[in-house]
Formats: sequence, structure tokens, C-alpha cells
Amino acid sequence: MSLDHGVAGKAEKPVRARLGVDVGGTFTDVVLQLPDGRLLVSKVSSTPDDPGLAVRHGVSAIMREAGLAPDQLAEIVHGTTVGSNTILQRRGAKTGLITTRGFRDVLEIARIRTPGMFDLTWEKPEPLVPRRYRREVMERMAADGTVVTALDEAGLLAELDFLVSEGMEAIAICFLNSYVNPDHEMRARALIEQRHPHISLTASYEVLQESKEYERTSTTVVNAYLLREMRVYLNRLIDALAEDGFDAPLLVMSSAGGVMGAEQAARKPVFVVGSGPAGGVVGAARMCQADKVDAAIVFDMGGTTAKASVVEGGLPMLTGEYEFRDGISTPSRFVKGGGYMLKVPSIDIAEVGAGGGSIAWVDEGGLLRVGPISAGADPGPACYGRGNDRPTVTDANVFLGYFNPEGLAGGSLTIDPALSEQAIRRHVAEPLGMDVTTAALGIRHVANMTMSRALRAVSVERGRDPRDLALVGFGGSGPGHVVDLARMLGIRRVILPTLPGVFCAVGMLASDVEHGFSRPLQGLLQAIDPARFDAILAELKAEGLCALAAEGFAAEDGALRIGVDMRYRGQNAELTVPCPVMPFGPELAELLRQAFTDLYSQAYGYVNDEPAEMVTLRLTASAKRPMQLNFAELSQRLVRGDRVVPPRKAIFDAAEGPVETPVVARGEVGSDWLTGPLIVESYDTTVVVPPGARIRADAIGGLVIEPTDPAGWTGH
Repeated sequence: MSLDHGVAGKAEKPVRARLGVDVGGTFTDVVLQLPDGRLLVSKVSSTPDDPGLAVRHGVSAIMREAGLAPDQLAEIVHGTTVGSNTILQRRGAKTGLITTRGFRDVLEIARIRTPGMFDLTWEKPEPLVPRRYRREVMERMAADGTVVTALDEAGLLAELDFLVSEGMEAIAICFLNSYVNPDHEMRARALIEQRHPHISLTASYEVLQESKEYERTSTTVVNAYLLREMRVYLNRLIDALAEDGFDAPLLVMSSAGGVMGAEQAARKPVFVVGSGPAGGVVGAARMCQADKVDAAIVFDMGGTTAKASVVEGGLPMLTGEYEFRDGISTPSRFVKGGGYMLKVPSIDIAEVGAGGGSIAWVDEGGLLRVGPISAGADPGPACYGRGNDRPTVTDANVFLGYFNPEGLAGGSLTIDPALSEQAIRRHVAEPLGMDVTTAALGIRHVANMTMSRALRAVSVERGRDPRDLALVGFGGSGPGHVVDLARMLGIRRVILPTLPGVFCAVGMLASDVEHGFSRPLQGLLQAIDPARFDAILAELKAEGLCALAAEGFAAEDGALRIGVDMRYRGQNAELTVPCPVMPFGPELAELLRQAFTDLYSQAYGYVNDEPAEMVTLRLTASAKRPMQLNFAELSQRLVRGDRVVPPRKAIFDAAEGPVETPVVARGEVGSDWLTGPLIVESYDTTVVVPPGARIRADAIGGLVIEPTDPAGWTGH
């Protein structure tokens, strides 16, 4: 079996059940969409050493539980962390770079910026390709694509032989101005394939045919670095599923919120580095469309990290580039230089190292810290009893009575609350000279403060007042913290979607097949050649329709969206402006100019008097899959029932102490308000409704939480 199996035959088979699979740091979530619209969910412990093992077990188990045979599965949509983990753990292929003479240090120079001007402890990330393995060859293209210096083929082969002798497993090719004319890169690729056919290759024109030398080089290198791990992972997963009788196509979630075939993901892994989190944001966008929510902050708290994004007008906010880095990653138009540049379309997500498995610790100065180190899936929080004796956010929630003391994930994961108390006492309470209750509340508060940074990064730091937005919360741990975060920011409406604990997997079932393409087209707006514009657009349309056809979609089933990257003359940063489908002329030029002015004013708070110029023409080709999940029609009858559990004591305030708190199953929450304190339990998550809050079900199966006092939750 090979990756070519991933998309072939899609249109030839009748639609049956569909699977969404999201691999997280602690749990792997599996959601099965049955032909009648019902959803069956399962959570299995992730297997970090081999993420595909948990996927295989989860898929087989949920199909058996549903009583379905492997050939009754239509497709598997997968969100994978293989790309991001490969970079974080530095276990990608040993990669060499071949570039134009004089440009070997582009990766080192980068943007000549630091993410924090006064941070003296910051260390620049080591390039994925050491300088010794960045090799130069003679060649030169002018800015208009004409050949200045022919490619030195003998010199290229000499440098190639050196890299191979040094054990390189992947080669990245990035020549100056190849985005205008890729002939030299195409010739170099052909020569390398002929000489060393088994080495992994990425040429910049294949992944990013756009200007900006550093961004293009970095993106190309990251793609080459990931090729081996992604291909091995997807091949192994497809083969393992085939052994179990599954021949359904495997689709992979992209960072931009669409899905692509496994073969495409294996060739261009740089497009799926942010695969997992994107599913949740897409699901939240679809839910907001169905629930008539105009704008919302999306909050996803898992076992290792917490993430935030913004949905507006039913669409996720996208960015044309982002920097992948260790630790805290908050997007900003102004803070750059802290990680590996990926100039690819992606959902704009802020991320912090705080999740349910984040470890609480006391630093040398006697301050309580939470994260970014996580206990992960193995050994997991102290209450799992698997060898970790340090307290986590989950342990604090267990001690405070928020989580079921008998077990998590519907009781499938047994826990020991005594181990949580012991860990908190030993590592936090005693070192800080406080009681365990205060220490547990402190752990939770510090975690909430850390996570609020992500919410502020996508709202306050973007000029948006969070009090004007709803807060959509999900993730295995999110519903237990989302009300506290809403209070901090003064948000008065919290929405928990259907199946919030596995919502990233749910969102994948609502996503479109999507492919993006771009071409350079630079010049002042009024000076753009209409014939050139229309010719490039026709070329992009043909590529888009071809990509959809490869995945089984006819031209009439696809949708094409056009965008234009624009900036003011003299600037170096662009904004992507939606472009109507019409021939280029004075009318379209004026529409683009006005749209760019409005977008620029919204983004930066002012407008410029310089003329606008066009930089890049973009096209996104998308198609809706058969039986794609629709939140407006989503069945509320889940196959797995919720457990009935008795009330338990929970602590919301140290001075007040334990309070007898009702615990209700998710299915018991109807359209009438229920007032906190209250705990809502379901198989996939636990919702904490503290005093001063109330909860009810909405029209499409989600839950809404608001303050009991309309004037409450003013933020601070």
C-alpha cells in the first residue's frame, strides 16, 4: 500500500460513515458520523512514540462499537501533530540547502529582528540547516525572470555529491528570483533526481512561488526537513489501516482549515504543520454561522497547550505567514524573529503552553508557575498513577471537585484523587507555606492568567474589545476553565459547541477539501497589465480545478476564491484583499483599491496617501464533501449515553470552602436556565458553572453560559 491510495476512488464509492481523528498531546479523539447523522465519540490515550498507533486503535474500536464493517467507512479526516512535533523535537531529515552564490546565510540573517527588544535571555533558534550544509552554486535570474548567469551544472553536482557524502537525507533548492522564473530550479531538481533518485527533494517553486527571499528559503527548508517523517508516518498509518480492512481515503487537515489528500500532505507537509488546531476553529466558524453569531473568540484548551483565534462573519481569521516556535507563540504583525518562518496560508492562532497536563512548579524566586512543561499522555497527571508525582492543572481540578473522582473520559480512564492532593501538597503547598486548597486554586488561577494571554493576543492586541465578542470554548479541558476566562475579559456570553471535548475532530467533519495556489504579479495597481492579470488568473484556475479533479470532484462541484496581496508603495508587508471574479480593468482596480484601504484602516487604524500596489495573485479551490457535517442539521442524539452521577463537594472559593454542587448529565440541560454552582458531565468533557453563572442549551445543540447578573463579568 502507498500514499497514492489516499485519494483515489473517492467518487466511485457510495457515501457511508465518516471519521474525524484528532491527535492531541494527551488524548486522541475519534468522532464517527453515521449515515443517519448521529455521532459516536471515543477518546483513547495518545501514543507519542508512534501517534498512528492510537489512531489505529481508536478507529478500529469505534467501528466495532458502532457495529460497522471496515468497508462501510467512506473517509477518514485526520489532524496530525507529526509536523509540529518533528520541528519541536528536531528529529526531521538531515537537510542540505542549495542556493544562489552569495545567499547561503539568508536563514541566519532572517529578518534581523528579535521578538522582544529587552529580553536578554532570548536565544535565536538554530537553523534547521547548519551553515556547513548550505551550499552555493553559480546561477542568476533577474527580477523580471531573464537569465543573467546560466546554471553551473557541474558546480551543482559537485555540491550535491558533497552533501550526499555528508549523509544528507533531504535537499532544499532555493534560487534567487526563481519565483518569477523557476527554470533553474526545475533543471537542478532534474539533475539531482537523476544522480540520486532516492533523496528527498523540495524546490521553492513547488511550495512558494512568491517574493521575499528569507521567507521562501525558510518555507522550502522546513518542507524538505519534514518530508521523510510525514511520508513515513502517513504510509505506515495507511498500511496499518489497510491491514485492519480499511480502504477508505485518508484526508489530512491543513493549517488553513481545509483538507487535502494524504499524497498532497506528504509532498507538502509545510501546509499541515498546524493541522490539529485548525479543525476546531473551522468547526467553530461553521457553528457560528448556524447559530447566527457574528464574531467570537475561539478558545481550545487541551492537555498540553491552549489556543485562541477569532471567527468573524462565520469565517476564521487567516494569515499568510507564521513563525513556528518553542514555548509561547502569539501571533503579531509587529513581533517577528522568534521561530521558523512558514509563509503558507494558515488560521491565525495564538498558542500558550498551558493545558490540563501542564505541570505546576515553584521557581527559584518562590513564584508559582504552570507550564510550559506538560506531563502529556504518558505518564500524564499525578492522578493517573503512572509514575508522575508532580501536580498538573488536571490534578488541581480533581482536588477542587470539578472532575469526577472515579475517572475521566466517561470512566474509561480511572484516576486516584489522593495522588492529586499528595502532589499538590508536596510540590506547591508546602514549599509556599499554604494549605492545599489555596495551592490548588492558585494553580488554576495561574493557568487561567497564562491562557488569557492568548485570548488578549487575538482581541485586545488586534484593536478588538473582547466584551463585544462571544467566547466559544472547547477541548478536553476548555469547558472547565472557559467561564473564568470570560470573567477575566468581561465577556458575557460563553458558547460550548456540541461535543466540546472532541470538537477539533468534529470540526474536521465540517471542513471543505481545499487547495491554495499563488503567482507573483507585482506593480502599481493602475499600471497592471489586464492581459497579464487575466492570463495568470486563468492559469491558477486550471491548477485549482486540476487539484480538485485529482480528489474526485468535477469542475461544477468546486468553488474558486480569488485574493490579491496588496500594499502601499514603499512598504514590505501585504494584506490579502478578496477579489471579485471579473476581468481586470478600471472597475476592478477601483474595487480592489477601496477594499484594500478599508482593510488597511481596520488593521492599522490609519490609511496612507501612497498609491497601492499589487504583489501576489492567489486562488483557493474548494469543494464540499458528500455527507459533510452541517451544524444547523446536527442530530442531538449521541450514540454514547452520559453517566448519571451524584452531587459532590466542589471548591470555588478558599474562604467559603467545599460546596455541595449538583452534577447533571449533558442531556439533562434543556432550554431553561440552570443556575450555578453546577457541574455538567459528559463522556468527552466536564463543564464547570461557578456561582454567578447560568447555563442552558441552544437551538443547535450547544450550551450557552451567561452571568446571572447582566451587569456582571466586567473584566479586570
